[in-house]
Amino acid sequence: MSVSEYAEPWEPVPGWLNTASYGLPPRSGWAALQAALRDWRVGARSWEPWDESTTRARESFARLVGANAADVFVGSTVSAALVPIADSLPDGSTVLVDDIEFTSNVFPWKVHEDRGIHVVSAGTADFLDAIRPGIDLVAVSAVQSATGTVLDLAKVVAASKEVGALLVVDASQAVGWLPITVDGVDALVAHAYKWLMSPRGATFGYLSPRLQERCRPLAAGWYAGDDVHTSYYGTRMHLAPDARRFDQSPAWFSFVGAAPALELIEEIGVEQIHRHNLALANEFRAGLDLPPGDSAIVSAELPGAEEAFAAAGVRAAVRGGRLRASFHVYSTEADVRLALKALDGVRNS
Repeated sequence: MSVSEYAEPWEPVPGWLNTASYGLPPRSGWAALQAALRDWRVGARSWEPWDESTTRARESFARLVGANAADVFVGSTVSAALVPIADSLPDGSTVLVDDIEFTSNVFPWKVHEDRGIHVVSAGTADFLDAIRPGIDLVAVSAVQSATGTVLDLAKVVAASKEVGALLVVDASQAVGWLPITVDGVDALVAHAYKWLMSPRGATFGYLSPRLQERCRPLAAGWYAGDDVHTSYYGTRMHLAPDARRFDQSPAWFSFVGAAPALELIEEIGVEQIHRHNLALANEFRAGLDLPPGDSAIVSAELPGAEEAFAAAGVRAAVRGGRLRASFHVYSTEADVRLALKALDGVRNS
């Protein structure tokens, strides 16, 4: 089946071009969430069936990024997922970030400046050259939120290895539309409420086995136990031997909605979604007289675009003073036409 044949699971109001802010749930995810909320409201069942969704979602995410599920942990936010990694850095380490890196992948490192952790930055165009001896950890997004720039991950992996730096990738703007794997990466974290079309509150993280050995599970609670059901009370701590020891106790309903959404992405296929999204993004770019790109996010300097979109009912975003439109599996050519028509006056002025 083509992506267009999967349109039925979504019912977007025309003109939604803002998946980079949040994705729209497929019917399966929405229905699962509503069923769980109905049960919660009247106390119809215990929590264990809801928690089964956490296991399903973890395993689905692992398949999407080519990881072993035993190396994937769950949580609620990207910044919290990075805490154990930041804590593991030796005093005086140097961390390299992009100049426009989303702060969830900046602040967790900077709060350790009192230990001599030094955060340096480089522009996107110069980022690869900035990975040089003296850099201990590279923290960068697979796709930049502000601009939609797609990282050449293979080159960053090679450069990081050459200087012996750890590589931590924020894939929140990538997983779900961009084919990406954890090959050569020490950590990959992603919130699921964007391109994975899940409720906010479901985050996934991959930790390489060597990084797991370096990190302490600072947020460990009952859910990080080897057997969660015998970890409710007392002082005995027997944590999971794999990445589950880094789990934060999950927000059940977020994962109830996440599991069906991730499984549907697997069913459709990320490669197909990638082709679909790029085709629409490049159709939009062509309408703006921009050259073809390699991202589902289109960033353009168009004064007045925000007002024009609002008047036409097109929902996009402005980031860094530039229009940001993003295209996903439920986006259509009609959305592109609507957006370009809304911009007619702006482009011709």
